[in-house]
Amino acid sequence: MAFPNVSDIVATTIENRSGEIADNVTKNNALLAYIKDKGNVRKVSGGSVIMEEISFAANGNAGWYSGYDLLPTAAQDVLSAATFNFAQCACPVTISGLEQLKNMGKQQIIDLMDARLNVAEASMYNLLAAGVYSDGTGAGGKQIVGLDAAVAVSPSTGTYGGIDRNLFPVWRNQSTTTAAATSTTIQGFMNTMWASLVRGMDRPNVIIADTFMWGIYMASLQALQRFAGTEKAKLGFPTVQFMDADVILDGGLGGFATTKTMYFLNTKYLFFRPHAARNMVPLNPNRRYAVNQDAEVSILAWAGNITSSGPQFQGRLISA
Repeated sequence: MAFPNVSDIVATTIENRSGEIADNVTKNNALLAYIKDKGNVRKVSGGSVIMEEISFAANGNAGWYSGYDLLPTAAQDVLSAATFNFAQCACPVTISGLEQLKNMGKQQIIDLMDARLNVAEASMYNLLAAGVYSDGTGAGGKQIVGLDAAVAVSPSTGTYGGIDRNLFPVWRNQSTTTAAATSTTIQGFMNTMWASLVRGMDRPNVIIADTFMWGIYMASLQALQRFAGTEKAKLGFPTVQFMDADVILDGGLGGFATTKTMYFLNTKYLFFRPHAARNMVPLNPNRRYAVNQDAEVSILAWAGNITSSGPQFQGRLISA
């Protein structure tokens, strides 16, 4: 007979690997890797929404004084919060009764499930990697809210994190659509975008490009004999530099980067917010049987979102 506790093996195998799976999600995506490097992977323990506290105004009590001047102490309403819904994704891992019979013995079943879990992990990586660039409307509005919303093409319209961009200029990112970029014009466009995002010590620390924008930027460096392509960023991604930011290619095979776009990102103000109880774990460790099939299933699941506390520090450069 087949090994009797196969569903326990499936769930336990996922559970034993859940920390590794969750870690690999960030390692396999450039933006999430940089967010993690900033210490901005912050788990959510509960609540109906994910809240991101923001400072939207200066404290009006700040000012100059002399000697015994009275100092203002009026209450100041300078903090608020953006709100983000939980997005959920899952990948069921199944095994049929016939497969159990063909793989009799605990170790054989574990080997089979490991192979299927590798596919499930890759599928989940792809879901989240695509979601990183989304506007949150995919899959009927169930997708995570990614860069297409956080760093919008039209930053003065619509809402992000429940805040109306039209009413609050501080909540708008920078966005520029240029003439068709070439290797001779790209650095000028990048200089202008960069300058618009610098505030004191705050500046972009990573620039993510699709294949087209990466290609013309590389061509501009080669024309100046400034080769840096053989170096690797400390996080493991091939990179070149612009100012002191890493320029990362997220096009190529299987890339999800937005076409003809460069994102200038300050990951100090970007956060990956998985739920503490739903971060690449088995959805339910109990047995799940198909009602009318000889099969068992366990579900790898994730919940959370990507959030921002400072869209004004993010930029989007688009080539016509």
